[in-house]
Amino acid sequence: MARLLQAPPKFHPSEWHVANKMQYASTESQKSSSERVTAESQRLVDEIEKTTQKTQSDVNKKIEQRLEEIKFWKQELDNKLEQIVNETEVLLTFKTRLEKALESCKEPLVIAQKCLLNRQRRAGIDLVHDEVEHELDKEVEVLQGVIALLERTLEQTNEQIRLNRSAKYNLEMDLKDKFMALMIDSYCASLTNNTPDVRCADNTVKIEGNFVNPEDWMYFSNINVEKADKQRNNSLALRVLVDSVLSQTANDMRKQSEMVNIAFRSRVKEVRDAKHKLETLLAAVLDETASQEKNIAALKKAIADKEGLVKVAQTRLEARNRRPGVELCYDTVQYRLTGEVQEITNNIQRQVEMMKQLKDTLSQAETELKGLRRRQLSLEEEIQVKADTLYIDEVLCMPMRESVCINNF
Repeated sequence: MARLLQAPPKFHPSEWHVANKMQYASTESQKSSSERVTAESQRLVDEIEKTTQKTQSDVNKKIEQRLEEIKFWKQELDNKLEQIVNETEVLLTFKTRLEKALESCKEPLVIAQKCLLNRQRRAGIDLVHDEVEHELDKEVEVLQGVIALLERTLEQTNEQIRLNRSAKYNLEMDLKDKFMALMIDSYCASLTNNTPDVRCADNTVKIEGNFVNPEDWMYFSNINVEKADKQRNNSLALRVLVDSVLSQTANDMRKQSEMVNIAFRSRVKEVRDAKHKLETLLAAVLDETASQEKNIAALKKAIADKEGLVKVAQTRLEARNRRPGVELCYDTVQYRLTGEVQEITNNIQRQVEMMKQLKDTLSQAETELKGLRRRQLSLEEEIQVKADTLYIDEVLCMPMRESVCINNF
C-alpha cells in the first residue's frame, strides 16, 4: 500500500530540455513532411486538373468534329435519298407510260387479225395474197414485235424500280443510324461536369466486337452513296431508252397502219374498177345475147321460108297432075310450075347447100348463145365475188381500222 502511494520519479531539467527539443524537432519534421505532401498533392491536383481539362477539351473538339462528319454524311445521304426518291417517282410515270402503250397495242393487233380472218372469206380468184394481206401480215408482225419489246422494257423498268427502292432502303437505314448517332453525340456534346444526370458506369471503355473503325464507317456510307448514284444514273439511262422505245414503236405502228390503209384504199379502188369493167362487159354480153337470139329466130325463119317454097311448088304440081281427062292440059300454069320445079330442081343443090349453111349457121349461133349465157353466168358470179370482196374490205375491215388510234405515250 505504501508502494502504491510512492511519488513518480522526477526528471532532470536537462532531460526536460532534451525532451522539449525532441518534441520541437519531431513536430517541425512532421510539419515539413506534411507541407511537402500538401504541396505535392496540390501540384498533382493542379496537374491532373489541367490534363483532365485538356483531355476533356480535346474530347469536346473531337465530338464537335464527329458531329460535323455525321452532319456532312447525313446531308449527303439526305441529298441522295431525295434524288433517288424523285428519280423513282419519275421512273414510275415511265412505267405507267409503258403499260398504257402496251395496252394500246392490243386493239390494233386484234383489228389486224380480224381483218385477216375476214379476208379469208373472199371467194374464187379474189382469195389472193394481195398487197393488203402482205401489209396486214407485216402489221401483225410489227405489233407483236412492239409488244415483245415493250414487255422486255417494262421488265427492265420494274427491275430498275426495285433496285432504286433497294438503294433507297439502304440510304434510309444509314440515315436512321446517322440520326441516332447525331442525337447521341449531340447529347454527349451538351454534357458538362455540372450536368445533373452524369454518372459513373462500369465497362464503358470495353471495346465490343461490333465496333468498326472510322475508315469502315466512312466506306459504308460512301458505298451507299455510290450505289444510289449508280442506280440513279442507270435509271436516267433507262428513261432515255424508254423514251426512245415509246417514240420509235409509235412511229413504226403509225407508219405500218398507214401502209395498210393505203393498201386497202388501193385494193378497193382496183376491185371496184374490175367490178365496173365486168358489169360493162356483162351489159355487152346481155346485148349480144339478145342480138344472137334475134339472129337465131331469123335463121329459123329463113330455113322455114326456103322449105316452104319447095313444098308449095311440088304440092301444086302434084295436085294439077291429078286433073281428069282433057283438063290435064299443059297450060301456062303448068308450064310455069314445071319451070319453077325445074328451077327449084336445078337449084336444089344450091338450096340444099344453103339450107346446110343456114343450119350450120344456126347451130353456130346457138353454140355462141350458149357460150354467151355461160359467160353471162360467169360474169355475174365474178361480179358477185367482187361485190363480196368490196363488202369485206370496204364495209367490214376499213371502218374497223378507222377506230385505230396510235398515240405517243
